[in-house]
Amino acid sequence: MNGFWIALGWVLVIEGLLPFVSPGAWRRMFTQLLQLRDGQIRFCALLGLIAGGAILLLT
Repeated sequence: MNGFWIALGWVLVIEGLLPFVSPGAWRRMFTQLLQLRDGQIRFCALLGLIAGGAILLLT
């Protein structure tokens, strides 16, 4: 269970880097994400799920 909290902490740190360092770039990226179709968002999410699952299996 300790590993879960460590992983969650790293996710929050990494996710917070771009909005902290460059809020304007983060805002532009977010508005571009809003223009994607549902299928494109699902495909990107699927790639993330596969990559995350592969990392978990390999460690």
